[in-house]
Amino acid sequence: MSTGRTKFPTLPLAPTQYDQAYQDQLNNILRLYFAQLDNPGPSAASTRRILSPISSIEEVISAFNFSDFNTVTKTRRISLPTQVDLAASKLRTGDLYYDTATYVVKIAP
Repeated sequence: MSTGRTKFPTLPLAPTQYDQAYQDQLNNILRLYFAQLDNPGPSAASTRRILSPISSIEEVISAFNFSDFNTVTKTRRISLPTQVDLAASKLRTGDLYYDTATYVVKIAP
């Protein structure tokens, strides 16, 4: 899962001769790494531009979805990171979080 802090993998040293087992191992490591980068994780955002039929002005509709999957109930719990995540340096600049003290959605500095 991509968290914005995905670290590059440690790649094995290449043998002097071609070795199929080495090549398979390298491909597997890279496949897992790219799968982590491609997976948006528990948060996703989308933007859609439409032409307003009333004003003929282009409108931008944006949506954010933050959810955790409960493997027991097979349901998703919608949640935002909180100021606790901000204090623990789990958020990147520009990430949204819910300030439970003020009940306001804020943007991480």
